[in-house]
Amino acid sequence: MNDLDFTGRKILVVGGSSGIGNGIARAFLERGARVHVWGTRASAADYAGEEGSDLTGLGYTQVDAGNPDAIAAAPLPFEDGLDVLVHSQGAVLYGRKEFQPDGWDKVMAVNLDSVMHISMRLQEQLAASGGSVIVVSSIGAFRSTMGNPAYAASKAGAVSLVRTLGQAWASEGIRVNGIAPSLVDTKMTKVTMEHADRRDRALAKIPLGRFGTVEEMAGVAMFLASPLASYVCGQTIIVDGGLTL
Repeated sequence: MNDLDFTGRKILVVGGSSGIGNGIARAFLERGARVHVWGTRASAADYAGEEGSDLTGLGYTQVDAGNPDAIAAAPLPFEDGLDVLVHSQGAVLYGRKEFQPDGWDKVMAVNLDSVMHISMRLQEQLAASGGSVIVVSSIGAFRSTMGNPAYAASKAGAVSLVRTLGQAWASEGIRVNGIAPSLVDTKMTKVTMEHADRRDRALAKIPLGRFGTVEEMAGVAMFLASPLASYVCGQTIIVDGGLTL
């Protein structure tokens, strides 16, 4: 048996419409899974032609992850259960907007609060299947991110939440783990990737000498969801090319 064969498995990727989330969704799809995505736009067609976004073959529902009422009202992604829940929703505000109450609240709502609200909403289905939760965090959880206090605090909170839910739900057969990427070339990191001086400074700090790829993040997510990681519980794997060393 191929441990990375997800044929027939049911996967929800929150924030799977672009970037790392979309890469994770497509990786599961390519290995036989039924994959549904929650995103921010009205329909999958609204992402057509956008770089880093391919919703072909994926189910789609618009859900505002920053709104607890929207989460509570969202239809279940599959009527017949759920095997893997991937949290890849994310928000960051530049220009010191996170120092303001509205900016702080918005980022915390998406990056941290929604992880708890969505996980609780789907806990029963995950327990029934002996499922897995994977939270995409950031190396910002382990070091300062100058100018982005809400982003850093929310990602640190997500790492702690992974530990706590991992412990709380292990007896129900649910494994909760996380991934902490460093810079990957996505829509959220354009502020660095599209400026040569910032890009070069960031690259110089990475021992492997290159940025990570969406596909590499997806590989770690599939590992965590697979039988290969059946004894991994409450951990956040740093995937950064050695940056935090």
